[in-house]
Amino acid sequence: MTELKGALIGCGFFAINQMHAWNDVEGAEIVVICDRDPERLDIVGDQFGIERRYSDAEAMFADGGFDFVDIATTVQSHRALVEMAARNKVPAICQKPFAKTLSDAKAMVAACRNAGVALMVHENFRWQTPIQAVRTALDAGAIGTPFWGRFSFRSGYDVFSGQPYLAEGERFIIEDLGIHTLDIARYILGDVSSLTARTRRVNPKIKGEDVATILLDHENGATSVVDVSYATKLSKEPFPETLIELDGAEGTIRLSQGYGLEITNAKGTTRTDVSPKLLSWASRPWHNIQESVYAIQQHWVDQLKRGAEHSTSGADNLKTFALVEAAYDSASRGQTIDVGAMLR
Repeated sequence: MTELKGALIGCGFFAINQMHAWNDVEGAEIVVICDRDPERLDIVGDQFGIERRYSDAEAMFADGGFDFVDIATTVQSHRALVEMAARNKVPAICQKPFAKTLSDAKAMVAACRNAGVALMVHENFRWQTPIQAVRTALDAGAIGTPFWGRFSFRSGYDVFSGQPYLAEGERFIIEDLGIHTLDIARYILGDVSSLTARTRRVNPKIKGEDVATILLDHENGATSVVDVSYATKLSKEPFPETLIELDGAEGTIRLSQGYGLEITNAKGTTRTDVSPKLLSWASRPWHNIQESVYAIQQHWVDQLKRGAEHSTSGADNLKTFALVEAAYDSASRGQTIDVGAMLR
């Protein structure tokens, strides 16, 4: 099959993982890169052997020669770049958070829909091997119909040393990490009708919240708790693992620290190691996330070639984005928020 040619916009902190993953993906390669910082452009270009380099995205699109674009910039530029891709009829992957506001996100989805091009959000956490293992067990009927869940990411890891800008935003953990955990909750237990959230800032050196607890009412009647923290000091640091508990009518699923999957039902209890692979370019403890970057990018290529909808399409991600906005709204007002109303 023909190999797709891609362009990467944004050569910052996380883009290095994406470039490594693109080298492993079957059926695609990155042939163009773009960044306003000439030093970052040269670092990535030299490391990955990319000759075509641009400091201006408009000029890159005007010259063309690629089949899709991977937008790995910060959120401030997402709408302009996604709409630029739509105008040029180029399918786009967009880094999370998808947009600054829900209205921006809706406009971006509409722009790509009207242009007839695919749009996927790089919401890679649901593609982690252990998360996929939980979904597979659930789909196989291992615990019957689930009625309760907990999706937890609690850590004391210093994320600010590698990404200092995270300490400067008025919003932090829900927008940066909670968005992933909320997406996992949707992926495992289905869409959400309403939620209630509470937040707190424990670290005095940051501007945003670093702890959040969110109660979700799912449309199918299940209830779940999403709890995230970067202020939790533990004897064994779990970063960057998401832990999951599910109770169903016929049993339970527990994804515990260390990537152990325990399923208990009428047949007894089974324990399985669902650790992610350590890819050749990956490093612990990041390998869980790094493998999921490869997985979602392979999914992008496979679905693009089939002309099929992506798991984390722009339209799907609106539902996750709405949970983020609803959580902040709930925390500020101290009220339960109707999520469905936000999407209408």
